[in-house]
Amino acid sequence: MIDLLIEKFHDARFMTMLLAAIAVSATVYTLVMPLLVGETLAKRMKAVGSERERLRQRERDRLAKAERVSLRQAPKQFVAKIVDDLNLGKWVAQESARDKLVMAGYRGQAPYITFLFFRMVMPIAFGLAAALYVFVLSNMDQSTPIKVAICIGCVFLGMQAPMLFLKNAITKRQLSIRRAFPDALDLLLICIESGMSIEAAFRKVAVEIGTQSIPLAEEFTLTTAELSYLPDRKQAYENLAKRTGLDGVKSVCLALQQSERYGTPLSQSIRVMAQENRDMRMNEAEKKAAALPPKLTVPMILFFLPVLFVVILGPTGIRVAAMQ
Repeated sequence: MIDLLIEKFHDARFMTMLLAAIAVSATVYTLVMPLLVGETLAKRMKAVGSERERLRQRERDRLAKAERVSLRQAPKQFVAKIVDDLNLGKWVAQESARDKLVMAGYRGQAPYITFLFFRMVMPIAFGLAAALYVFVLSNMDQSTPIKVAICIGCVFLGMQAPMLFLKNAITKRQLSIRRAFPDALDLLLICIESGMSIEAAFRKVAVEIGTQSIPLAEEFTLTTAELSYLPDRKQAYENLAKRTGLDGVKSVCLALQQSERYGTPLSQSIRVMAQENRDMRMNEAEKKAAALPPKLTVPMILFFLPVLFVVILGPTGIRVAAMQ
């Protein structure tokens, strides 16, 4: 069986067919997946609602029993046992891991334990897969030190894979929030000028902005819950800025803190910051548009120009060959 697999992996025709099948499957998946994805807004908002209920229950228990009650879900038993037995919190943890998990939308202790678990498992999996391919499946003519170096590189890649996943999730989440935040500020301004309180305004904006950005709706809903139950309202605004990690959100949170502390007018500040965030969004779009021509240069040289030369010079070459 192993000999057959090795023979197939060294068959150029089989590998070409396999790669073509993978490419076709990926294309079909990309086209069909948006049609199969259901409505996630209701599910995400329900999860945020349950988070609010847990926060409310925690505050009730704290007031009743005068003790702190944790609302975080417990991780899976075998994962938590491995993390505790191997003391992974000391060896593979990073100081900013918790903050990055929160910024990526993963809250509580369970995602952190899972992150530590994969920080240990992924290097081992990548290293074993690389060793199996380099020393068993592949007939590489390289020396043993080079093969060992390849395996070490794969182990390092496995160590960085969870962090790369987190960075990608944070980037996508921040992009969604950044695009919808100016519109959310406009809605917040309308609600405040109509006489709503900050809690009611955040709650209303969270409902309305959910169709445009689910992460922003989640953050506003959590902020509404924290404004209602945290003893210090300043902490709720700081948590919102910390969870998003965006300068525009930090500026709005600072303006809200100053408004509650010093009584400064809030409407004009939000109006100015909404325009600034809208300008930032437009500048980002213009920057991407300006960077498009250099990015298209290489694809045009590789794919368009050869075809153009064939179309223009092909008939002439055929005629010259026929005359000879």
